Amino acid sequence: MPVAPRARAIEDKLVAALMRASGRSFADEGAARTFVNEELAFSEGRTYGGATTCLEIEGADSSFFILDMGSGLRELGNDAFRRMAGGHPRVFNFFMSHLHWDHIMGFPFFGPAFDPNSTIVIHSGHADCEAALRRQQEEISFPVAFDWLRAKIEFKVLTPGEQYHIDGIDVELMPQDHSHVSYAWKFRKGGHSFVFSTDAEHRMEDVEDKKAFEAFFDKADLVVCDTMYSLAESITLKAGWGHSSNVMAVNLCHGAGARRLVLFHHEPTSTDADIDRLFEETVRYEALNRKDRPPLEIICSYDSLEVKV
Repeated sequence: MPVAPRARAIEDKLVAALMRASGRSFADEGAARTFVNEELAFSEGRTYGGATTCLEIEGADSSFFILDMGSGLRELGNDAFRRMAGGHPRVFNFFMSHLHWDHIMGFPFFGPAFDPNSTIVIHSGHADCEAALRRQQEEISFPVAFDWLRAKIEFKVLTPGEQYHIDGIDVELMPQDHSHVSYAWKFRKGGHSFVFSTDAEHRMEDVEDKKAFEAFFDKADLVVCDTMYSLAESITLKAGWGHSSNVMAVNLCHGAGARRLVLFHHEPTSTDADIDRLFEETVRYEALNRKDRPPLEIICSYDSLEVKV
């Protein structure tokens, strides 16, 4: 579910920053910003955010590419209006990992869905994708019915293992171990590849799963991967809960020869400091287990992160 910091959490960050800056003065806003970005830990000066899953890929020929419809979709829709006013085509290609509430809850608040000049194409491995989106807008749950949306909306069910060419980008999907099935997505263009793989449970002992995902991640420039748990959590209390660990993500990327890994789908009960620690532990684990492989760059995702592929 979406999470937001409480007032006390913001107060604690301000107090910590002021204590670290004690006795210092800053010539201007730029100097103060440099202090925050370079001398404070991420969790001290900033926040990872708490929106549920929604990513955008830029680089399609003439459309928006959006991955999942979590609560972050509301803000993305507002920004899309700004870009459409500047001439960006009003076409949206969505790619759905799965249909759980946290991955679709932003769609009723997606402004372009109410725009009669917009076209929305929703790609999924699930034949019941339309049913899921319509159900969350039934009157008992939401005051605006799906049929009140004014955009042209189309649903397309894609088949795992097949290659699709969508608006200048090659697209492929693969099923993952998660309740009601989740799908990983691979996007390729101009010799570069990006993999989006969230809400998937990878187990240390599952050799076939390891082979399959190493092949899917093969030499990817960037992999956004489910790292909701530590390894200890994923094999004890939270085994079978449908999510994976930071250790398994590193192992898969090492085996696949991927270049960069983004830690993703943070545990909503974790504080920013908890996420800092998981990130630091992941970096150490990667270095200790790299062997003769090239270094795997590790990035910890946060709201508004941008990465160039």
